[in-house]
Amino acid sequence: RAEIEGDMGDAHVGLQARLMSQALRKLSGSINKTKTIALFINQIREKVGIIFGSPETTPGGRALKFYATVRLEIRRSEQIKTGADVVGNRTKIKVVKNKVAPPFRTAIVDIMYGQGISQTGELVDMAVERDIVEKAGSWYAYQGERIGQGRENAKTYLDN
Repeated sequence: RAEIEGDMGDAHVGLQARLMSQALRKLSGSINKTKTIALFINQIREKVGIIFGSPETTPGGRALKFYATVRLEIRRSEQIKTGADVVGNRTKIKVVKNKVAPPFRTAIVDIMYGQGISQTGELVDMAVERDIVEKAGSWYAYQGERIGQGRENAKTYLDN
């Protein structure tokens, strides 16, 4: 409210951080008692003048980082196209913090528009990883039979 009603240029340093800290202190007890999941989505901002380390930070102070049980960093890595149309994104998910399992693991998944995470894409990746499907250049083959040139064609073959 102070930021909205104040004049342009008034500094309200740390206001959002204080509010987040206060809200999380109040919420954490009832969230824990009711076995509820609270999901917070944040954005990345860049700190000015950082020479060493990552200049990226999330706004809202440190409280959210401390109270979080699991923190994921989700980044789009490339677009998935069918012809000229973009039909999804290849996405890298990195576990930044995890109090209940080992942290710092990464996963790369396909998020298809209107469908969600592509299970067929996961199947192709795991089959290649475990040498069930052979990959030679851009060709995918299963037991000597070519199933597609390019990952998207191999996914289409498996879907049909």
